[in-house]
Amino acid sequence: MSPSIRNIIAWILQVILALLFIKAGFDKLSNLDGTVKMFEGLGLPAVLGTVVGAAELLGGICLLVPRTVRLAAIGLAIIMVGALLMHATKIPGGLAGGTFAGALLLALIAILLLRRPARVLV
Repeated sequence: MSPSIRNIIAWILQVILALLFIKAGFDKLSNLDGTVKMFEGLGLPAVLGTVVGAAELLGGICLLVPRTVRLAAIGLAIIMVGALLMHATKIPGGLAGGTFAGALLLALIAILLLRRPARVLV
């Protein structure tokens, strides 16, 4: 695949994921009482709801900044792994309910692969 095609695909994924994560983070932070109750209902510390919401919002923004895209993708991938674990163990519906989180995780991995540093031939 040519570098320009890789770049186009990466940017499309980055913009789509950025919008999704910015919205998810904003929703969690704007309804903090509901977010805290949800996290507590899963047996997680209440503060984790705020941390996840802020990380999703900031991570979504950082997906649009070329210097921070890989770090943002790694951080958001960790959050998606956590979401999948919660779906598998605590949320009714099991992993089937975590399909969207799984799709986001795969898209983040694709960004990491598309944005990996170029190899220098010596």
